[in-house]
Amino acid sequence: MTRIRIGVQLHPQHTTWASFSAAVRHFEALGCDTIWNWDHFFPLYGEPQGPHFEGWTTLSAMATLTTRAEVGCLVTCNSYRNPALLANMAKTVDHISGGRLILGLGAGWFERDYTEYGYTFGTAPDRLRALKEALPIIQQRWAVDVPPPTRPIPILIGGGGEKVTLRLTAQHAQIWHGFGPVETFKHKCAVLDAWCAQLGRDPQTIERSVSPSKGESLDAFLEAGATHFILGVGEPWDYAAVDAALRWREGVATP
Repeated sequence: MTRIRIGVQLHPQHTTWASFSAAVRHFEALGCDTIWNWDHFFPLYGEPQGPHFEGWTTLSAMATLTTRAEVGCLVTCNSYRNPALLANMAKTVDHISGGRLILGLGAGWFERDYTEYGYTFGTAPDRLRALKEALPIIQQRWAVDVPPPTRPIPILIGGGGEKVTLRLTAQHAQIWHGFGPVETFKHKCAVLDAWCAQLGRDPQTIERSVSPSKGESLDAFLEAGATHFILGVGEPWDYAAVDAALRWREGVATP
């Protein structure tokens, strides 16, 4: 039977810490397998100067608020932190969580974060090149740092670039995260499979996750190859939508 996971990404914007932390606890109690935030410095929608919390300090707290669900940033912007530092941060949250961290990584895209915080935005190829260079450094630090991670920390790579991002996924990741529509997601899965074949990687060792938009069919994404469904929610938290996805999983998992 195919293992299906349901996750939720809580948008850390236009909210309070009291509300956000209560939502983290509630979504774990509902039965979510994974709970995520994002790695930005400003709101992505709504009032651009509204309240917003930083991703990795929030993630560390999320690790202490939960006991079962895996946690992560969907996704960490590689450009914001030295890769050796990020490896140490990830290892630390891995220990805080008791081995429940997933390291989500992407090349970065939100230009405002870069310009207002003094990072060089550059070009998309520049940012992808930096991601390519960072991945082996992160893995090497995990191999030598003391204490080591409590488990081999799963790496999730987010993005759909067919020439670089999906190749890096085939080389380094245990999870690939994409978006819809369904036909696009299905095509990207096929491209990832082709990279796996070229690099000698079993494509079945890479979990396929997706953030479906409202109204998109989970059944269709399941047929296209997704087995990990991560629903994005902001304040006010949509508990009903996530509960419906959990109940859908129960139905499709019935023999």
